[in-house]
Amino acid sequence: MKKTALVSKVLYMITRVLAWLYLITGLYGAFSWISKTNIQVQGYQTIINFPFTDSSFLILDSNTPYLLFAFLLPVFSYTLFFWLLSKVFKVFFQNRLFTLGNIGHLKRFYLVNLFLPALLIALSSFFIEIENEMYLIAVLHLFLGIFIFIISEIFNQGLTLQNEQDLYI
Repeated sequence: MKKTALVSKVLYMITRVLAWLYLITGLYGAFSWISKTNIQVQGYQTIINFPFTDSSFLILDSNTPYLLFAFLLPVFSYTLFFWLLSKVFKVFFQNRLFTLGNIGHLKRFYLVNLFLPALLIALSSFFIEIENEMYLIAVLHLFLGIFIFIISEIFNQGLTLQNEQDLYI
């Protein structure tokens, strides 16, 4: 179990850092777009530079639907994804695995993976063209959601058994 705890702690830290990086990227991109700072417009492209430099950081199409549905929505969605994934990894290095709180983390993660990608694709399809790869990513999230649902059900059974054992003792 020590190996599992160690791997989970490392993955927790990695996914937490990724969540923060996605959040900062999304906030910086939105701030730059709205305030027109660190931006260069070249034809149909908007280039957002790294702060305080002339080096390109983000290259986006120069239209609002693209910014909202092909940049901000995915970036903030993956912020949520990595944040919830970090909580899933956190479950596996707790002293007690089978708790309602841990099951809650698993449940939030699988619900987001089961429903959010399809909802976002459906919403975005009204405003931008959806590339075929996005459907594949949605299917991968669906399978991930199903897998975590199964683990959540195992945790539910483990909690029931743990509670029965605690009552017996």
